[in-house]
Amino acid sequence: MAKVRDPLGKMRKIIAQWPETDERLSHGSPTFWGGKKTFANFHDNHHDDGRRAIWFKAPPGMQGELVEADPDLFFVPPYVGPSGWAAVRVDRDVDWNMIEGLLEQGYRLVAPKRAIKLLDEAAAK
Repeated sequence: MAKVRDPLGKMRKIIAQWPETDERLSHGSPTFWGGKKTFANFHDNHHDDGRRAIWFKAPPGMQGELVEADPDLFFVPPYVGPSGWAAVRVDRDVDWNMIEGLLEQGYRLVAPKRAIKLLDEAAAK
């Protein structure tokens, strides 16, 4: 595990390898889209909460499991938390392979089927 100086840059590099992704500012934060739906945001001190974090769409039930397993690392983000999204702090040492896996799960929940097919084909090579 390592603390990354530029977690947003690292996040961008991870997401850029997936088909049909896009980044746009939404409510002042970098927001990532898979097709026409969002699956992740980057927040730096959101409403003065003192955290640098990635918010991500999570499969049903995962939010509670993550927060219960490590409440110092994971939390329920405001606004999107009631919809099952989770957040991971990136202002500390984190496992970026784990974060990549969480982001990919969120991406797969919203990406068009053709994009997922391309992702799977690339992984099979």
